[in-house]
Amino acid sequence: MAIRIMCPNLKCRRILAVPPDARGKTIRCRNCGAMVEVPQQGAAKPEAPAAVETSAESDDS
Repeated sequence: MAIRIMCPNLKCRRILAVPPDARGKTIRCRNCGAMVEVPQQGAAKPEAPAAVETSAESDDS
């Protein structure tokens, strides 16, 4: 089963299908020529930034 990744070039953004043995390697996008690093298996996905809690602190003086 091929791995599907997106070209990081903002003007290209082509979906690339690469073989599983390409994990951890750098490949070249056939459309624009940009170098794309294929993530390792089980690589941590970027997490969404934690929501900042804004609580109204009452001033009980």
